[in-house]
Amino acid sequence: MNQDMEIGVTPRDPKKIPKQARDYIPIATDRTRLLAEGKKPRQRYMEKSGKCNVHHGNVQETYRYLSDLFTTLVDLKWRFNLLVFTMVYTVTWLFFGFIWWLIAYIRGDLDHVGDQEWIPCVENLSGFVSAFLFSIETETTIGYGFRVITEKCPEGIVLLLVQAILGSIVNAFMVGCMFVKISQPKKRAETLMFSNHAVISLRDEKLCLMFRVGDLRNSHIVEASIRAKLIKSRQTKEGEFIPLNQTDINVGFDTGDDRLFLVSPLIISHEINEKSPFWEMS
Repeated sequence: MNQDMEIGVTPRDPKKIPKQARDYIPIATDRTRLLAEGKKPRQRYMEKSGKCNVHHGNVQETYRYLSDLFTTLVDLKWRFNLLVFTMVYTVTWLFFGFIWWLIAYIRGDLDHVGDQEWIPCVENLSGFVSAFLFSIETETTIGYGFRVITEKCPEGIVLLLVQAILGSIVNAFMVGCMFVKISQPKKRAETLMFSNHAVISLRDEKLCLMFRVGDLRNSHIVEASIRAKLIKSRQTKEGEFIPLNQTDINVGFDTGDDRLFLVSPLIISHEINEKSPFWEMS
């Protein structure tokens, strides 16, 4: 509903409105250019799809994004999120695979491959590839049974515990990140429809700004509420210019009409009175 409110609507005195036009005054809100001819077109602050046309630039303290790494990953686009997901697991497997290979190399297990009398740290580990596969099998708990750790290798037992714990942490972090991203309600908004036009009309002998909202799904939203804002420039009495001043538009805060039960399309109404931000725009 914010996108319907962002362009200043100029209400007119009902006495000056022709009788045949009092009941319905359409105001187009489905286009970016809503100004009179000859004036410079103004870009929307928010698209009707819900996308906000605000881009942050020249951000100096980018390290702050890393302080909340979970939210940063969730906010990434899907292609980057999947890339990070794949890279984290691949790097983890490669790192622990290298450690397993290093233990086998230091103990001399690689020089006694096939020696029945030699007790290695990990049986059937003959090189880096087999160490990498053992790392994957350990962290993903596949357990094929061909490569197993022996009890004569205390450093291997410690590494096994470390990899099991860190693997669980990585799984919890990455799976939680993917779950939160999948469950985001962005696509749910695709079935919430707003009217293409807002109208100024008389309702109960009061001048009102009205638009309609509806839900296409059969699974209704519980405790749905609606808010509307007018975003326009303003100059204070001290001369300060505020380019994007936000003003709440009363759509039923006092009466509870802002809490919706979207079984059927509803008409959202704002009375244009002395407290309305549209009152002084005539």
